[in-house]
Order: sequence, then structure tokens, then C-alpha cells
Amino acid sequence: MPRHITSFSNDTVKRLRSLREKKARRVEGLFLAEGLRIMAEARDAGVLPEIVACAEGDIHPLAAEIVAQAEAAGAEAITVPDEILAKMSGKDNPPLLLGAYRQPRLGLADLDRTSAPLWFVAERLRDPGNIGTILRTGDAVGAGGLILVDDSADPFSVEAARASMGAIFTQRIVQVPWATFLPWLREGPGQLVGTSLQTTHDYIGPAYEQPCFLLIGNEQAGLPEAYEAECDLLVKIPMHGKADSLNAAIAAAVMAFQVRASWR
Repeated sequence: MPRHITSFSNDTVKRLRSLREKKARRVEGLFLAEGLRIMAEARDAGVLPEIVACAEGDIHPLAAEIVAQAEAAGAEAITVPDEILAKMSGKDNPPLLLGAYRQPRLGLADLDRTSAPLWFVAERLRDPGNIGTILRTGDAVGAGGLILVDDSADPFSVEAARASMGAIFTQRIVQVPWATFLPWLREGPGQLVGTSLQTTHDYIGPAYEQPCFLLIGNEQAGLPEAYEAECDLLVKIPMHGKADSLNAAIAAAVMAFQVRASWR
């Protein structure tokens, strides 16, 4: 049975609250996921939290099931008042369930590039919401995962996990420097496709190969010229209004569905 806690100074409460900070996530090797839908996605992917907190009183039967399964697997479970849930989640209207999950530690050597026809590669993304949205898109298109190159935002932040809507548990995530990624890519099959304003190739026309690695640039600066030069193909999504580019996550989604459509 979950322990009932009413004190903000409780060690487990403080530990969960601390996971909103990158330093604590790095030290603990854990990250925070919130809400019944996301935690149900995690459970369905075979992942259970190491710590789980839920609202006091009656809870949704699925939430009770997840808590019971987590406890049976050795997790610490607590029930807390809404005001403590709000402090842990950082939201005035907190979810009724949240959990601390172990961060997967994956490197490029752990990836089987032939296990999926499509992969996302993102360069210096600064918005965790964009990272989470790309993960969600990756799940939708059957991508293998997301390779973050260079200094990107933390994919295990609360904001990224929230935006992923559970895809953080279904998509493989690797963080590496460009100088490590590129030699790995060239060791095996894989077409590197970059999005750029500096090309005349429309994204609709090309014959995309498998596996296809879609390279998305930084939200403000786009891809560096040196990175564009390494791409096997550069394509452009035409703009018909005053905007000269799309949000990074939206561009990734447009590209991914077009690549998929080209294979049908």
C-alpha cells in the first residue's frame, strides 16, 4: 500500500520536486513523467516508475493498477494532497499521477539502424517542447528514435516528457557530438537528408532511401553550412506567406510524413 505523506519536507517529496532541475536529473539518473495517459503509455511499453506519487482518495482504476504494478516491481509509492502534487509538477492544476523513471543510457552502438526506415537527427535544439513533439511525431510515423547532436536541451526535462505524450518511452534517444555521429552514420547504410533554405530541391520530389536520417537544424540558426555540406540531400519546404521557415518540430513532422508517403 502507498504511504500517505502530507509534509512538503518529506525526503521523497523533495526528491521528486528536485527532478524538475537538470542537475538533479543528472545526479539521480531519473526523470519525471506526469499524468495517467503518459504513464499508461510507459507501462504498455514495459516501463514502470521507480517512484510513483498519486492523489489521495479514490483514483482512476487504471492509475491504481499502475501504482500496484509499480509497487510489485519494487517502486516506492506515496499518496499526497493536491497542493503537494502541484509543487512536484509545477502546475496549479496538477495531474493526479506522476512518476520518476530511470533514464535510458543509449549510445550509437546500441542502435540498429535497420530496425526502422526513418530516424530523426536534431542539431542544437533549444526548446524541450520541440524535442518532445519530435518524439511524438517519431512514434506516429514509426521512426526508430531521435539522435540529438551537439548541445541540445535535455530530452528528459518535464517539458519534453510532457510534449512527447508518452513517446519518450517508445522512441530511442541518443545524445552525441556531430563529430561522433557522422562517422557512425557513414559506417553503414543511411541517407542523410537536411532541411535548408539554401537549396532549390522541393521536398515533394526526391526518392528518399531507407534508412532515412532526417536532419533538423537549430530553431534560430538552422543547420551550419558544414553540416549541410555533409548531407546526401538538401530539401526545402516552400513558404507561400511572409514566414521564411517553419517551427523545427512542425518541419520535422511535414518532412517525416512526406518521406513516408514517398514509400507508399
